Amino acid sequence: MRKPDAAEAAVSFDPLRPKLQRVAYRMLGSVADAEDVVQDAFLRWMKTDREQVREPEAFLRRTVTRLCLDQLKSARHQRETYIGPWLPEPVVAPMADNEEEDDVTLPLLLALERLSPLERAAFLLHDVFGLDFDEVATTIERDAAACRQLAARARVHVREARPRFKLEKQRGLELAEAFFKASRHGDMAVLQSLLSADVSVHADGGGKRPAFSKPVLGAEAVLKLHKGLAAHFASHPSELIRIGLINGLPGFVTRESDGELQTTALEIVDGRIAAVYIVRNPDKLKHLH
Repeated sequence: MRKPDAAEAAVSFDPLRPKLQRVAYRMLGSVADAEDVVQDAFLRWMKTDREQVREPEAFLRRTVTRLCLDQLKSARHQRETYIGPWLPEPVVAPMADNEEEDDVTLPLLLALERLSPLERAAFLLHDVFGLDFDEVATTIERDAAACRQLAARARVHVREARPRFKLEKQRGLELAEAFFKASRHGDMAVLQSLLSADVSVHADGGGKRPAFSKPVLGAEAVLKLHKGLAAHFASHPSELIRIGLINGLPGFVTRESDGELQTTALEIVDGRIAAVYIVRNPDKLKHLH
């Protein structure tokens, strides 16, 4: 057997890397873990007799999915020992990004966390990436009927998390900018006009930076929270780095007064902010530097 040739393997692998990265991230909710899985898949591809593979994309998607399923087994224990609320690592795209989109937004990623690994795989492969159930069955090594049941159970759990309608991007940009200004300057009247009555705030510090230990619920509590934060921002301003889509939601990236980055994503329902998702854990923001 001849020595594996990385350059030769990369010719067929690299064009597929972005798609494989999307599959892995949506399975794992971690940019770093997704990158590791895709690199592991490349190493396996390099050692594969590629001339015998009729459909490289399907072969590699199966490889990545199976690696993710293995990873999720240990990830569940990590989630159980995580300090405070857990949010997926933020993936930030500029508002003008023309990359292929789907409706896997942050709320849906959180809903996927409640599924078993096999339910998650069946739902993503069929409902999001459009594979037929025969291909899903081959990928996760279950029969097609079982895969249909897995996907159906998953849909029940994630139905409410899927967007009912697409938010116009420019409107999302405007709401994100308005929320940033009102929350940082303490403009409670404007802030109140932006929030839904049952708004919630979720913050992930991972035990590495200060964050709320549980969600803040309701407009009254959220306004009280931001009134207090406004006093802090007055003497410790944060720098707006960019506004864009964060896991499919409008939001912004800031550099806070301690020098660390932070992402804030806004779930918009019926024109008002229904949820605010803040990632402060520096381990989840390394890829944004």
